[in-house]
Amino acid sequence: MMHVKVKAKDVRFTIPIPYAILKIVISILSSKFLQQHANKWTKEHFERKKLDFTIPQIDKKMLSPIVKELKNYKGMVLVDIKAKDGTEVKVRL
Repeated sequence: MMHVKVKAKDVRFTIPIPYAILKIVISILSSKFLQQHANKWTKEHFERKKLDFTIPQIDKKMLSPIVKELKNYKGMVLVDIKAKDGTEVKVRL
């Protein structure tokens, strides 16, 4: 299970994210339907900014083994950020 901890001035909360939900999110993000619509939604903005960019395909077959391997590293801290205003974000496996 992945734990995301956020501390701000008045707010402090922890979000536990099970690996099963992480796999579901990867499945949704890697769907062709969402990829096509994301490119369609951003196309107008990129044309206004004169950028030639398309959102690359996310390959579910590449990400699944990575999530599976993360289970072997329980307790490892992936992200630990502290801002000048006192806001902290920590992502731990």
